[in-house]
Amino acid sequence: MALLPQILHSPHPRLAAAASPSPSPSRAFPRAPRLHASASRRGRLAAAAGASGSGSGPGPSSPEPYPPESDDGLVELPLFPLPLVLFPDATHALHIFEFRYRIMMHTVLQTDLRFGVVFAGSGGSAAEVGCVGEVVKHERLADDRFFLICKGQQRFRVARVVRTKPYLVAAVQWLEDRPPAEAPAPGEDAEALAADVEALMRDVIRIANRLNGKPEKEVGDLRRGLFPTPFSFYVGNTFEGAPREQQALLELEDTAARLRRERDTLRNTLNYLTAASAVKDAFPSSPSSG
Repeated sequence: MALLPQILHSPHPRLAAAASPSPSPSRAFPRAPRLHASASRRGRLAAAAGASGSGSGPGPSSPEPYPPESDDGLVELPLFPLPLVLFPDATHALHIFEFRYRIMMHTVLQTDLRFGVVFAGSGGSAAEVGCVGEVVKHERLADDRFFLICKGQQRFRVARVVRTKPYLVAAVQWLEDRPPAEAPAPGEDAEALAADVEALMRDVIRIANRLNGKPEKEVGDLRRGLFPTPFSFYVGNTFEGAPREQQALLELEDTAARLRRERDTLRNTLNYLTAASAVKDAFPSSPSSG
């Protein structure tokens, strides 16, 4: 069956229950010695909890700021395995209730507000490529649970695990899309692919609205002036309900390759919706007998 991306968003970010999806974080990545950062970098980390929300007092323990830099250019980052994929510039609402992640949030709110989101499916292992989530708003409840909204920042690849308790911390390397090694074929450059993807998204939305009985109306500007790379992340974020496909898109380091994959997915979706619409027109539902 064709993959059906959920193009039409709710105006509110999704609320993800922040339970641990994997029984043991140590199974996710190989173990490695801890890295250390310079004291000067530690000193530059300002306590930012008060600027991000309400109710940010001392935690259930005395967390130490995680060292964000090391001599080999890697960055230490607390990791949060979740059954979702975070893309750059996307927002997610999270409910933090498990004890070890409440400890993690106290540390995050006292340092630079960043943590890494890595996709963890039902198999219990975490992906090696994830995305930094920056806390943009949070609320600490009386029982020490948190509601927070995080926004995706840069992508990363896990190089090695630093520690697994009380929560997972890893040394990561930042990921950026690489420029093409050779000149693309006509119509296959990133700008042309982005235009194709936007047009397909418009068609998918139009037919999906028709199938759902919604009035047909002009679809607004989906691109919103975005360059091809951020637009490719925006499109990937609309493929809700298909986290493994989203993870594959997140891991690509070539904007054109990501847009081509999204174009193929949208074409398959459009074919599926077109066929469903034809069936609906040929066999309209009969009025129910009373």
